Amino acid sequence: MKLSEAKAQFIQAWGLLGAQWGVNRTMAQIHALLLIAPDPLSAEEIMEALDISRGNANMNVRELMNWGIVEKMLVPGERKEFFVAEKDIWKVGIAIARERKKRELDPILKVLLQLNKVDGDQKDKHVKAFRETIQNIQKFANQTDAALNAFIKSEENWFYSTLLKVIR
Repeated sequence: MKLSEAKAQFIQAWGLLGAQWGVNRTMAQIHALLLIAPDPLSAEEIMEALDISRGNANMNVRELMNWGIVEKMLVPGERKEFFVAEKDIWKVGIAIARERKKRELDPILKVLLQLNKVDGDQKDKHVKAFRETIQNIQKFANQTDAALNAFIKSEENWFYSTLLKVIR
């Protein structure tokens, strides 16, 4: 396989993976392009490589910057903005986990805490069933939150050695 074909396949696969994780496909493709680029890329280079509009490129690059996995770079002698992706996949994984936790898990934990305070007679089977369900979901969400917090704070070597111990 030629390098150009391999790059295109990687960008498409990363885009599909991102879409399955609930991330905009174009955003994931831009991230893939920046991951494999040896040098920072301008918005124009991103637009050309992925055949997307300036607005689409700018919006998605800004979102990647919000996620903390892409940053803007200044290139001496250039007036354009250039962008580079974090190349350390461990750091990328932690940044993505942190952002997904903030956007998805934290809001549901807040709602579950409020729902746990529902009024009603404990003897009423509907109230009892509702409370039990909410408490079970809250327990699972809290355990997931604790696991994500441990992952976010962990170092790569500690994580993999702990994972190997669990697998054995």
